[in-house]
Amino acid sequence: MLFRRLIGILLLVASFALAALVIRDKPWVEHEIRTLGPFAYPLAIAVFALVASAPFSVTDALAIMNGVIFGPVRGSLVNAVGLVLAGMFGYWINLHATRLMDLDRALERLPKWAKRFPVGSPGFLISVRIIPGLGGTIATATAAAMRVPMWIHVLCMCVVAVPICTALAIGGDRVTAFVHMQERRAGDYMHRHHPRFQMRSFFVHLHKTETPKP
Repeated sequence: MLFRRLIGILLLVASFALAALVIRDKPWVEHEIRTLGPFAYPLAIAVFALVASAPFSVTDALAIMNGVIFGPVRGSLVNAVGLVLAGMFGYWINLHATRLMDLDRALERLPKWAKRFPVGSPGFLISVRIIPGLGGTIATATAAAMRVPMWIHVLCMCVVAVPICTALAIGGDRVTAFVHMQERRAGDYMHRHHPRFQMRSFFVHLHKTETPKP
């Protein structure tokens, strides 16, 4: 269990570090995404679905990244489609590998308010997903073990996850716009109030224009 928690923490840190990199270098990332053409959306959906369907996964950073790369509307749609596929794939994984976690022990350790609903019921699956960390993993494992119909499992998952991922996608787009606005303001301030910075920028621009093209 300690090893799983350590892996989860490392994945969380790595995913948010990657999201921060995308926010900072959005123009470059957008350029690289455009080179993929029509394959950009299926690739983003596939990556999101694979990560979201894995046990003990963290998708917050991916939801933010999709909002940064594709914009709030299209990024939210990418997240939503990815969540539906992740729900189906995660259900299938747990259906064929029910020993991914000690489900009985996990159910015993749930808070009292989550135990008010019958195990496997829609109310239970929705309320457990609200629990940070292992909530989603427990809900998926329970749905598979109780043979809950897949469409009910996917619906309960999306009721919780889609609004959260949509908010993250919109927030990621807004944060990126704010960061780049502050960068432009800082650049304008340096140009207006620091003559040395102006001269340096002038010579850099002059060097670029005079450099012969191969």
